[in-house]
Amino acid sequence: MVVLRPSLTRKLLGFGALFLGVIGLILPIMPGWIFLALAVWMLRDQYVWAARGVEKIRARWPQAIPAIEERERRALAWYARRTRTMRRMFRRA
Repeated sequence: MVVLRPSLTRKLLGFGALFLGVIGLILPIMPGWIFLALAVWMLRDQYVWAARGVEKIRARWPQAIPAIEERERRALAWYARRTRTMRRMFRRA
């Protein structure tokens, strides 16, 4: 059973990565599958379809799981830094 935990941050970053993944599939200079895997991984706690996709990723590429988890952690940390910066800027104004 999938436990859904809504998070606006994960949704924004997940759908952003999903968009980049689709663009990457079209453009030959970007590896789209990495962004698609990251998007599904980030949205796994938001949507049932993404949780099913994570199970497929785990079954097909078990060696890629640590790299995907690291990219997710880095993306969330980047978003947190940017959010703090923006909040500080608007508090001063």
